[in-house]
Amino acid sequence: MPEKISVLFVCLGNICRSPMAEAVFASTVKQQGLESAFAKIDSAGTAGYHVGDAPDSRSVATCKAHNVPVNHRGQKVKSTDFSTFDYILCMDDSNLSNLRNIQPKGTKAVVKLFGEFDPEGERIIEDPYYGGNEGFEHNFQQVVRASHGFLKALGLEK
Repeated sequence: MPEKISVLFVCLGNICRSPMAEAVFASTVKQQGLESAFAKIDSAGTAGYHVGDAPDSRSVATCKAHNVPVNHRGQKVKSTDFSTFDYILCMDDSNLSNLRNIQPKGTKAVVKLFGEFDPEGERIIEDPYYGGNEGFEHNFQQVVRASHGFLKALGLEK
């Protein structure tokens, strides 16, 4: 079997989008019986505003409404993450720019927008923090699609 894959999902504060993406992707992997293909699935923020905090209650409620468990505490991206993770998948262009600016030269991580894997072509997963619950539901649907698209890109889902 090839080496196990490690994936880090990233947004700004690590309380809305990236913990949702982590939870949805992990749940999708489990539903597909693909856990053995992955070494680590985690999430972090480009900023340290919410280190140690639980995810936003609206993000958790949206996931729970779809029977997706969330178990995460906020953390900030570290320079070592670029060597630890095979893929660092972020939510928007600002995250992407920030990650590329801090990525040490010669590290293995492929840094991309998670939305690039959305078969409906919705590349940016907008921050729902200042909006209503519908933004969280929209994000949920996006990360579900992108999760399947990413698995397909890895050759793990038909």
